[in-house]
Amino acid sequence: MSLTGTPFFLTTIVLVVVALALPLTLWGKVGGPKLVRHVTRFFMLLFAQVTAVVMVFVVVNNANGLFDTWADLLGTGNHVSAAADLGPDGTGGTSPDQQPKVAQKFKPASDKRMGPGVQETQLKGRISGVEGEVYVWLPPQYDDPAYKNKTFPVVEVLPGFPGSAKAWFGTLNVNTQLKPMMEKGEVAPFIIVAPRTTLLGDVDTGCANTTGKVNADTWLSVDVRKMVVDTFRATDKPDGWAVAGYSAGAHCATKLAIAHPDRYRAGVSLSGYNDPVGEPASLTAKTPELRDANNPLKMLQRATTPPHVALFLSGAEGDGYQGGVAIKEAAKAPTTVQVSMVPAGAGGHGTAVWKRQVPDVFRWLTKHVAH
Repeated sequence: MSLTGTPFFLTTIVLVVVALALPLTLWGKVGGPKLVRHVTRFFMLLFAQVTAVVMVFVVVNNANGLFDTWADLLGTGNHVSAAADLGPDGTGGTSPDQQPKVAQKFKPASDKRMGPGVQETQLKGRISGVEGEVYVWLPPQYDDPAYKNKTFPVVEVLPGFPGSAKAWFGTLNVNTQLKPMMEKGEVAPFIIVAPRTTLLGDVDTGCANTTGKVNADTWLSVDVRKMVVDTFRATDKPDGWAVAGYSAGAHCATKLAIAHPDRYRAGVSLSGYNDPVGEPASLTAKTPELRDANNPLKMLQRATTPPHVALFLSGAEGDGYQGGVAIKEAAKAPTTVQVSMVPAGAGGHGTAVWKRQVPDVFRWLTKHVAH
């Protein structure tokens, strides 16, 4: 039974009803010695408490897109078959453009909570050694005959940790929010791509390449990118690609954009952080060397040539805003940075806050990404 499926959710509701009915109907009917009666009643109350907690967890999990599968919840999932040293650019000395095409077959997303139009596939990353699901939503113009010869810009969207690749669609409603805006011409017709980012059970990869562990950077910025270009009418030029994320995914988006101006023209960070230690489960915070190498602020400061990227960084006081200001102060042309403060009382570090920012984020992307 799927962790996020309707059958499991309904089962938790039934169990709560049963757990409440048991003490109401059987409390005075419990027989036996006094100790037995007390123990039986204790376990009835415990059963009621446990079922209630489980039901609340399911509601919160489904609403926020935290854990997608039982393996994700239990920390037993592993989507990595190999993690070779792929060098500083993450390609292992190969040219992705010269590799065979990776045209994937997609099917309608099985989770209807993601809204209409979302497709899914299972991708095996040829270079990264990572395998996982990828969700894609195509803009309303994609099948319009007037656009039959057009290639479309792409935004790769990343969740926090823990987080499901479904969350941008099922929780932030990026597709249902943007469709009418695209139809009215308020924002550009972007292809939205959401790849799996939980790759090593209960460990946050930091979207980085860590030899012997995982090549998460290559999975996101090389394998997924190539598959999208080979499968859809998506531009292959960096000025038509952007990456956006919230929380741990925001850290990833900033880092990927700064590290790969040859792959992304823009990065969006919603309530992110610079120092990987901001996520306790982060693999890239395990050593001082990894922590320093994967801090986007330090990456920007030591860049020999400032990256040609535009960054949009938003957050509240103590939750991403100061980190955004630090990056803006460190940026040099052609890097551009816009920092936006989330007001106190707006909702804290949560999906409701990020959902409300989706329209403004894509208006900003429309100005900074070629389309």
